[in-house]
Amino acid sequence: MINPREMRRLMRQLKAKEIDAYQVIIKARDGDYIIEDPQVMAMEIQGQKMIQIIGEMKKVEAEEEAPEFTEEDVQLVMQQTGCTEEEAIRALKEANGEPAEAIISLMSRR
Repeated sequence: MINPREMRRLMRQLKAKEIDAYQVIIKARDGDYIIEDPQVMAMEIQGQKMIQIIGEMKKVEAEEEAPEFTEEDVQLVMQQTGCTEEEAIRALKEANGEPAEAIISLMSRR
């Protein structure tokens, strides 16, 4: 175990400084990781900057992005298939916002 005096000397050698952070967010492909009230140290070692983060990490699942479509897309699907607005919206969501695919899907169900 390093005594506090040696730790301070080591931190000076590494040019370490504490960053007064209240939250750290790590964006990952499988979701976000959030660390509340972290202890963050920034230092430089052999010309490379390094950040050390200490704290309790919580994972936030990635939210699926809703497909984008317009009111005109909904109206087009309704006109072409004779379906209700709710059916058109559901079909557009299933077709990732593509009106042609939504129309084909609804027509094949009949």
